[in-house]
Amino acid sequence: MSLLPYLLRRLAQLVPTLLFIAVVVFLLVRLLPGDPASAMLGDRARDADVARINHDLGLDKPLAIQFLYFLKAVATGDLGTSITLKLPVTTLIAQRVPVTLLLTAMSAVIAVVLALPLAFLSALRRGKEADVVIRGVFQVGLSMPVFYLGLVLLTVFGARLGWFPVGGYGTGLADHLYHLFLPALTLALSLSAVLMRNLRAAIIAVVGAEYVDFARAKGLRARTVMLRHVLRNALISTVTLFGLSVGTLLGGAVVTETVFAIPGAGRLMIDSIYGRDYPVVQGMTLALAVLVSVTFLLTDILQASLDPRVKR
Repeated sequence: MSLLPYLLRRLAQLVPTLLFIAVVVFLLVRLLPGDPASAMLGDRARDADVARINHDLGLDKPLAIQFLYFLKAVATGDLGTSITLKLPVTTLIAQRVPVTLLLTAMSAVIAVVLALPLAFLSALRRGKEADVVIRGVFQVGLSMPVFYLGLVLLTVFGARLGWFPVGGYGTGLADHLYHLFLPALTLALSLSAVLMRNLRAAIIAVVGAEYVDFARAKGLRARTVMLRHVLRNALISTVTLFGLSVGTLLGGAVVTETVFAIPGAGRLMIDSIYGRDYPVVQGMTLALAVLVSVTFLLTDILQASLDPRVKR
């Protein structure tokens, strides 16, 4: 069965999803306590000045009218101007989102590099010493909060040993990767524990399947059996779990960027929420939500290529 009809169906499903996301983002931002005018003018703001700023920002209009203006701005790519930074929101997205994307991508790669071989080793040595050690070490990483794990790595490898910088983003791709290694490792350790446990259980289940025994009986090499039959089928559930974990990675990036002083989207979101910067919060949340939706789409496509039954 061709992948194209399935892809078109999934793309069509994105439209109501993104519309729902826009509604949620719009409403949640306006449920924040306080208002932008008071945040801009301070505690001694006069009512007349607050009313003037709310009028300039369109916040004195009914919510329905504000939402229509918001949808029009999203459709035209004009997400407004930051109230506090005085820069277009699209410019801030172009500056900050790539940093968070690079951090998330590094975390995902490190998690896969850690989880894949150790899951195989743990599954093939089930119940033995290697299996117990691997599961025990990953359980420790899984049980530690992201911010605490980040502080531990920062203190040991950054402040005490001096192997990595204690903050910042650097200049140039190589310097970016160097500065982001510790925060990426912080995010990757918890994700790799989840992926490892899931993949280990899937490998154990698949290794005992009848079609694997049949493949061995045909005289196929052990490597071929493992890669073509065991790994391909065991990865189906792990790929789904990996795609669902992207949102968790982005959420963890908010905390990690704050701990490591990384100028990414997460840190800007925190500052904008405190500053009641509606345009930035709306634009950043919408951009990150679109990225997660696209990731889910790519995950479904990859899962469909691994398991043709998904396309039906």
